[in-house]
Amino acid sequence: MKMLLVRKFRVLILMVFLVACTMHIMIDLLPRLERRGSAGRPGCSCPPPAAAPPRAAPRWPSKHTLRILQDFSAEPGSNLSSQSREAAERAAGGGGGAGGGAGGGGAAAAARARRLIAPGAPRPPPPAAAAPLAALFQHPLYRAALPPLTDGDLLFNVNSDIRFNPRAAEQPEWQNEDNEEFLPTGETSIDSYPNWLKFHIGINRYELYSRHNPAIEALLQDLVSQKITSVAMKSGGTQLKLIMTFQNYGQALFKPMKQTREQETPPDFFYFSDYERHNAEIAAFHLDRILDFRRVPPVAGRLVNMTREIRDVTRDKKLWRTFFISPANNICFYGECSYYCSTEHALCGKPDQIEGSLAAFLPDLSLAKRKTWRNPWRRSYHKRKKAEWEVDPDYCEEVKQTPPYDSGTRILDIMDMTVFDFLMGNMDRHHYETFEKFGNETFIIHLDNGRGFGKYSHDELSILVPLNQCCRIRKSTYLRLQLLAKEEYKLSLLMKESLLKDKIAPILYQPHLEAMDRRLRIVLKAVSDCIEKDGYDNVVENDFNTDVNTGTTER
Repeated sequence: MKMLLVRKFRVLILMVFLVACTMHIMIDLLPRLERRGSAGRPGCSCPPPAAAPPRAAPRWPSKHTLRILQDFSAEPGSNLSSQSREAAERAAGGGGGAGGGAGGGGAAAAARARRLIAPGAPRPPPPAAAAPLAALFQHPLYRAALPPLTDGDLLFNVNSDIRFNPRAAEQPEWQNEDNEEFLPTGETSIDSYPNWLKFHIGINRYELYSRHNPAIEALLQDLVSQKITSVAMKSGGTQLKLIMTFQNYGQALFKPMKQTREQETPPDFFYFSDYERHNAEIAAFHLDRILDFRRVPPVAGRLVNMTREIRDVTRDKKLWRTFFISPANNICFYGECSYYCSTEHALCGKPDQIEGSLAAFLPDLSLAKRKTWRNPWRRSYHKRKKAEWEVDPDYCEEVKQTPPYDSGTRILDIMDMTVFDFLMGNMDRHHYETFEKFGNETFIIHLDNGRGFGKYSHDELSILVPLNQCCRIRKSTYLRLQLLAKEEYKLSLLMKESLLKDKIAPILYQPHLEAMDRRLRIVLKAVSDCIEKDGYDNVVENDFNTDVNTGTTER
C-alpha cells in the first residue's frame, strides 16, 4: 500500500512538471499568436483592442504618428499592432473615405503629432516648393570645379589585376588567401557595383562624394530598404550603437532613437553625458551638404523591426540577452555600453518597431587607413577643470606654430568644422580623422555628430572660440554663409526641404531650424568683427582656383 502511494505521488509530480512546461511553452508562443490574430484571421483569440482588422489601419493617419516613439509611457495606445508604417499607410490610402470615418482617434493623434513637430505639411512639398534647394545647388558657388584629380588624389585606383569579390566583405580583413586587397577592377562595369562601393570609389583628396553623384541618393535608399542580415554591438564609445550588415554586403552604423523631437538636453547635463540623438546624425549629413563641405558619410533614417531585424539576426549573445518584454507589452533591449545601457534606460519599440539613423560605413581600415587627430580645441571632459584654450585668449597663436596647423589648409578645415558644429550646437568634438593616404593636404571627416541639435533655446558661444581666436576662414565658406543668410536661400527653409526627403521625416523640431538662422547671423557677425580688426585679406583666405561669379558681397 505504501509503495502504491509513493508511485502515485511520483506520477502526480511528473504531471505537474509537464503541465508547468506546457504553460511556459504557451506563454512563449502567445505573442506570436497575438500578432497572427491581429492580422485579421478568423480564429483570433486576442483581446478586442489588439484584434483590429487591416481596415483599421487608418488609426495611423500619417507617418508622423510614429514620431512619438519611446516615450516609455504606459498609455493604452502604446501597444499598437506590429505592422510596418508603410503597410499602414497603404491600407489607409486604400480605404479612401472610409479612413476618415474610422476615427476620431486617428485624427486626434495626427493633430497631436502636428502640435509636437509643427509647423509644416506632413508630406513632401509639391515640385514647386523644391525650387530653393535646387536653385541653391545651381548657384555658381556650388558649381566651382575641383582641381584636376591625379592618381594620388584618389583613395582607390582602378586596378585591372585585382578583382573585387563582394563576399570578401563578410570578412573583417577583406583579404584573399594571397593577402591581396579586393579592389574594383576595370574588367567589370562600375554600374554592377553596389552603391556602397560606388561611394567608396568616389572618395578623393577633396571630398567624400561629388556634388551630383547619383550613387549617393541610391545609397540613401539602400540604407532604408536593404535587408538586414546581421547585427552586432559596436565596441567602444559611451552609448549603444549597432553595426548592421545588409544583403548586398554593405554595412552601416545604427543609432537608435533616445529622445523625441521636441525634447531638449536637460540643463544640468554635462556635454559628455548628453544623449546621442539619431535625428542629429541625419540632420548633420544634410547640413554638411548644404554648406557644400561633403565631409559627412551618407546618413538616413529607418524604422527597424526589433524582433525580425535585430534580435532574430544577431549573433551577439551579449546583445541578445538584453531583450525583454516591458509591462506595456513592448519589445525592449539595452545592450552593453558605458552610459544608458540598463533596464531603466532600455530602448523600447511600439510594440517592436524602433526608429534610428543608419550611417554608411567608410572603407575598411585594411583598405584605407585613417589617422586620428586630437582636436586642438578639445574640451576638458571634466566637471571642474577647464581646457587651455578656455583660459588663454592667445591660444591660437600657439596652435598655428604646431604641425600640421603651421602650413597647408588644416587650420581652415578646423574653422569649417567650428562653423558646422556651432550651427548644430555640438560641443562633443574631441578628435577628428583624415585619410592617411592624402597626408596633411586633405579634408577633415565630420564623424559622430549625435550630440548636435540638443538645445534650440541656447547658443553655445564657446564652440565659436577657434574662429574668434584665429580669425581665419575660407572665402568659399564665408560667401556660402552669406548666401544662406539671404531670404531666398534661408538656411532653415533649405534644411527643412532637404530633410523632408528622409523616410522618417520630419527630422528636426521647428525651433531647431530657426536656431540655425540665428546662429548663422552670429557666425557672420564674428567674421565681420575679425575683418574690422585685422582686415579682409588677413581673415578671408581665397581658395578659389578661378574667378567665380558669386553674386554676394565679399567685403
